[in-house]
Amino acid sequence: MMVAAIQHDIVWEDGPATQARLQPLIAQAAAGGARLIVVSEMYATGFSMQQDRVAEQPGGPNERFLIEQAQRHGAWLIGSVAQWAGPAGDPLAANVAILAGPDGEVHRYDKIHPFSYAGEHEHYRAGKDFLTVDIGGLRVSVFICYDLRFADEFWALAPDTDLYVVPANWPQPRAEHWRTLLRARAIENQAFVLGCNRVGEADRLIYQGDSAIIDPMGRTLAGAAHSETVLMVDVDPARVREVRERFPFLADRR
Repeated sequence: MMVAAIQHDIVWEDGPATQARLQPLIAQAAAGGARLIVVSEMYATGFSMQQDRVAEQPGGPNERFLIEQAQRHGAWLIGSVAQWAGPAGDPLAANVAILAGPDGEVHRYDKIHPFSYAGEHEHYRAGKDFLTVDIGGLRVSVFICYDLRFADEFWALAPDTDLYVVPANWPQPRAEHWRTLLRARAIENQAFVLGCNRVGEADRLIYQGDSAIIDPMGRTLAGAAHSETVLMVDVDPARVREVRERFPFLADRR
């Protein structure tokens, strides 16, 4: 399956403006044959802690954009959105990854590890449940940004995962961590990893991109530096089976 990571800038707290930037990039990925297209964490608004300004109800406009684009291009789309997803009266929103299918199917994953260093846990509640979806024979597990630092979560899903997808807003000062952890998650779980990070500047932070698609042996198949771009790679689940059969390391995991 051809997969794509769209490394893009975000117009701060402005969903319609960001969507206008993204439409031609999504069309480019789909025209190139991508059947799974990934955009960034909080793709439409940036990593804003002002949930009263950026959070929407499930099925809101930023989610609908992903659903409409998936249907228009006959592809699956993944990106995260700030949503009011808790019980009535809950003061916290959630950072929700939306996985939208071409037939209108929608799956959601609430970020398990809010980024407490930036106070995300004070505005967005932690999720509890994992998400793995079989997309045309490719088993895709979804995490979000800071989740990347918690190897045990990835380990738990390894037996049923061919591709981990990680949309992110990962800033430049910790770029080396991002690059290293993406490769580590691929190597230790013998699976493909797609990390999709934003570029640009927002809220006094610089985002360097460094999006990448990495194979089960830790080899970077496609990578990007500091500008908007579309990365595309053909991902074959047979490669995951081949690596795990040749090097049966997962069997020794405790």
